[in-house]
Amino acid sequence: MNKPDELNVLVTGGSGPSGVAVAKALREAGFRVFTVGSDKARIDAAAAQAGGGVTPLVCDLADLADVRALRGALADAAGPIDAVIHLVGGWRGAKGIPDQSDADWDFLERGAITTLRNVSRVFYDDLAASSRGRFAIVSSTAVENPTAATASYVAAKSAGETWTVAMADGLARSAASGGRDLHSAAVVLVVKALVDAELRKAHPERTFPGATDVEDLAAAVVGLFSRPAAELNGQRLRLAP
Repeated sequence: MNKPDELNVLVTGGSGPSGVAVAKALREAGFRVFTVGSDKARIDAAAAQAGGGVTPLVCDLADLADVRALRGALADAAGPIDAVIHLVGGWRGAKGIPDQSDADWDFLERGAITTLRNVSRVFYDDLAASSRGRFAIVSSTAVENPTAATASYVAAKSAGETWTVAMADGLARSAASGGRDLHSAAVVLVVKALVDAELRKAHPERTFPGATDVEDLAAAVVGLFSRPAAELNGQRLRLAP
């Protein structure tokens, strides 16, 4: 089994609080960490916040050609990617079914589905070939109890979960067809909501019941690498209470 410092991990959506926390935890655990965002200033600042040794990159993950170029650049600089922690998403809500807007759906489809499809397809072969390949997305407990107000959001999250579980099936079939033990896994991490120190500071009056701190999410991501792939693959791991 490869040591952490021999594994390349790509954190997509690296500009936000969860991306910073996950990148920092992975780097402190010894992994080689690359973060991706669509805005150079933001991703550079986030990587600096995550700490030394985190490499920031710019890519439009909704553009398949751009993602392919990203993989090529990473392959030249560091070799194959062993894990992708996909943190791209977003939130849109409405009052009910009639006012679920096309603009909101387009935003959610682009962020939660298109980026996932692009990243998983482009890096799939790297992950399948890795001795400790991992692919993880963050989903929501709202999928378990859809409401009219969250229809578009939950539909996008459900699609992301379905795609990830299908990817898990692909990884299992790839290993079996090659006569190999399963070393790679695709998993869904489930939260009610995410909260960070800055959000708590900005809203001291709120208690954020049921929310998962980004530090706890980061710890869960690091923990994926110490568990057997066969135990993880295709699982929906609930981090929310």
